[in-house]
Amino acid sequence: MWCTWLFLPALILLSELSVVRVQTAPCQTCRKLTESFIKGLERTANKNFGGGNTAWEEEKLAKYARSETRLLEIVEAACEKTDFECNQLLEQIEDQVETWWFHRQQEAPDLFEWLCIEELRLCCPPGRFGPDCKECPSGPGGVCGGLGRCEGEGTRLGDGECVCDPGYSGNLCQSCADGYYREKSSNDSVGACTACYHSCKKCLGPQDYKCLDCKPGWILHDNKCVDIDECGTELARCPSNTYCHNTEGSYECRGCDQACMGCMGSGPARCKKCARGYRLKGAKCLDIDECSERAIACPGLNEACINEEGSFHCDCAEGFIRRDSICVENKPPADPDKGLFDDMTDDEVLVLQQMFFGVVICALATLAAKGDMVFTAIFIGGVAAMAGYWLTEKGDYMLDGFLKGR
Repeated sequence: MWCTWLFLPALILLSELSVVRVQTAPCQTCRKLTESFIKGLERTANKNFGGGNTAWEEEKLAKYARSETRLLEIVEAACEKTDFECNQLLEQIEDQVETWWFHRQQEAPDLFEWLCIEELRLCCPPGRFGPDCKECPSGPGGVCGGLGRCEGEGTRLGDGECVCDPGYSGNLCQSCADGYYREKSSNDSVGACTACYHSCKKCLGPQDYKCLDCKPGWILHDNKCVDIDECGTELARCPSNTYCHNTEGSYECRGCDQACMGCMGSGPARCKKCARGYRLKGAKCLDIDECSERAIACPGLNEACINEEGSFHCDCAEGFIRRDSICVENKPPADPDKGLFDDMTDDEVLVLQQMFFGVVICALATLAAKGDMVFTAIFIGGVAAMAGYWLTEKGDYMLDGFLKGR
């Protein structure tokens, strides 16, 4: 059979598809399939088994017109690969398609009518609906008076009720819907239904002063529909921390300002009560600067207070970072190869050298002051030796290396 190899790729593809698809009405799927099949017939109308224009080819062309080869070519292109419903239906109706192709084309040239209406019973003729293809409600102008559509028309679905065009209502769509009026006609024909003024439910014309009844949210006054201010009545129902804002024909609830705990309107001047972190100053609820009002707003060491709307927060002061909930100095880790005095300037090193020299001289002078000749000699010799050594580059190098940890 021709579908044995034809549908194998389609079945593999369908088994791999995991995308959720919207299920199409069976009649629409059948209609789409038959329309695609007819296009295939037109596309292959001038084809044959080979090429050229010989008598032999003309004979072959006649055979090709009803051949299984041509049928396969048409069927292969009848459904898109991603069209699940079409491919599924085509697989199910293999026998019917072959029957029509080989035996019923002459007596039933309309494939849609023969296949979708008569054989598969998925569709109904125009003007009919439902499982038994009942007749749709009709009146002057056709189905639904020509001013609407029959629910389920052409399919085996629906209840047959009229779905009227905008502006019309009734079983046969012969009446004007709410918000529309019947225009006067210059002849004996029935006038069309035209929209009233936007606030009118019933009217005699398009002007705002020709209203007979009003839509919800409006009240009739001297043939005009006047907006009802629900915010000034008990009609409005707004949740806590919102306020009522009137709109044409209705109202809406809007959120209070963040400075408010309950309000009567927008902004910090319409608060019923100030929210936490705000204080009434004059007529407005304004932010409290906790950083300036509290003696110690941030008790942590090296912390700085930062004010914000309705609150504040504590952060580390400049030059500090938070580590384990404590603000510590933000400095790079110590260099193990760096000397103790590497960061000192040359002037600072010179001062330390002088201080060191003074300490040594004072120590020797203290020993000499005891009157001991030995210590006096050591003191004088030491001063002379140190002075001479100190003035040399070697002495500078030694002391500089000592101070810098080398």
